[in-house]
Amino acid sequence: MAARPKKLPTFLVKSEPDAFSWEQQVTNGVEPWSGVRNHQAQAFLKAMKKGDRAFFYHSNIGKEIVGVVEVVREAYPDPTDETGRWICVDMKAIGPVKHPVTLAAIKVEPRLGGIALVRQSRLSVMPISPEHAAVILEMAQEG
Repeated sequence: MAARPKKLPTFLVKSEPDAFSWEQQVTNGVEPWSGVRNHQAQAFLKAMKKGDRAFFYHSNIGKEIVGVVEVVREAYPDPTDETGRWICVDMKAIGPVKHPVTLAAIKVEPRLGGIALVRQSRLSVMPISPEHAAVILEMAQEG
């Protein structure tokens, strides 16, 4: 029987490690991806389905992909939002990447041309194409 291919991440989520880090995600287990207050990022959260995977990216400090998370609960009202307008999803850590993939490395990799992480650098939740996900996973293996 052939080995089952790895499920590719289809999103990237960003967090400032001094506010919420990869280590905290791992320690906490399941964690709501809350506090997203951008309409476009919210649309991507709403599009996430249970079982979808996302790259976990440290923004501001580090600026690198450090792990992979999985959606374990689809969109529901964000408990940090007093207005009731925003949603969140629950994520759990799948595992760290072997070698963090820096923003600098992403910017110089020609196969990652047009990736949203570079085009829309302020967006905290974004889709990742299967082609880009495969390249990032390759880079994470090679270091």
